Amino acid sequence: MQNKNNKNRLAFALSPPMLLLRAHESVVLQYRPVLRRHGVNEAQWRVLRVLSEVDAITASDLASRANLLPPSLSRIMPVMESRGWLRRSSNAQDQRQSLVSLGAHGKSLLARAMPDVTAAHAAMSSAFGKERLERLLQELQTLHSLLAERRLSED
Repeated sequence: MQNKNNKNRLAFALSPPMLLLRAHESVVLQYRPVLRRHGVNEAQWRVLRVLSEVDAITASDLASRANLLPPSLSRIMPVMESRGWLRRSSNAQDQRQSLVSLGAHGKSLLARAMPDVTAAHAAMSSAFGKERLERLLQELQTLHSLLAERRLSED
């Protein structure tokens, strides 16, 4: 009986969800101290990074692109807005929606933090191997796309 339990534990420990969760935590640990030094957490950083790539975006699209649940985004937006990291404005096409854009302080925070974040990424890339990391990222994107397509076709 004990061997079966150990075997199941090993299989669980090596399952894709567990391996991906552990890899995620390991990667986030590389960036967390850098972000903390700049007074921002991971969720706020993801929002800032998305906003840096667009002129303006709806909150629902922002939540999706930052991989945040809408209620989580709703909780952090007032703090980010009060710090001048983002701005909200009316959507001319749909008054029920607001548009979110990067604020002046958000731009300066990105400019200050990005060299440190880039250095953390370079250190991780160097330790793991640049080509290996590029292949891993491509494979993860392929996996995500495949599973998203399957989920959509099943709905």
